[in-house]
Amino acid sequence: MAAKLYQFLSSPFCAKVRKILDFKGIDYEVVEVDFLERKELLIASGQLMVPALALDGGETIVDSTRIALRLEELYPEPTLLPQSWSGIHRVLAEYIDNQLEDILFRASMPDKVEFFRRQGRDREAMWRMIRDRKYGAGFVDDCLAHHREHMERAREVLLPFEESLSDRAFLLGRIGLADFALYGQLFNLALGGEVKIPPSLKAVREFYGRMDRISSAPEAV
Repeated sequence: MAAKLYQFLSSPFCAKVRKILDFKGIDYEVVEVDFLERKELLIASGQLMVPALALDGGETIVDSTRIALRLEELYPEPTLLPQSWSGIHRVLAEYIDNQLEDILFRASMPDKVEFFRRQGRDREAMWRMIRDRKYGAGFVDDCLAHHREHMERAREVLLPFEESLSDRAFLLGRIGLADFALYGQLFNLALGGEVKIPPSLKAVREFYGRMDRISSAPEAV
């Protein structure tokens, strides 16, 4: 029986976990959780947050970092934590998942709003309410009004990654946890189907494409 990944497509943390599962060649089924109806997720994981990964042995893990580390224990090859680089991968991934996430989330606001709008006014309203309760009244509309500034801020914070990737395929040379964290957050800028990473960040755009092509599907003969 395949593992089950309970997710919201719009979540960068779910994108991170999907790509880790692909990288490790783990057979899994994606269960897209309805934003308003989360009963199946609650039954499977005992809580309402995604990503949640239910393994075929009965274990369920919540939170993208916990999922990544548990998969590393269960399926150590190919590794997410290359020898001698484990610590820096963990530290860099934590920065990406927390500091970078906030900036890219704001920059991606038009696509987020459109994504939930297509699912219905009730889901858009719930999504807006949750965001406004977390960040303050009017947060979503303020991000929309200042979209150009948020995109410029995103470009600025991605510049160090552009420099790191200018002469290598992955952030620290060999693929690892930090690369999957960065891929997940960059997914914010590709939710609508069009990759909106600033064109000036050529190496970052190429990195996103490189990571996006990782698949667990067998290569065609």
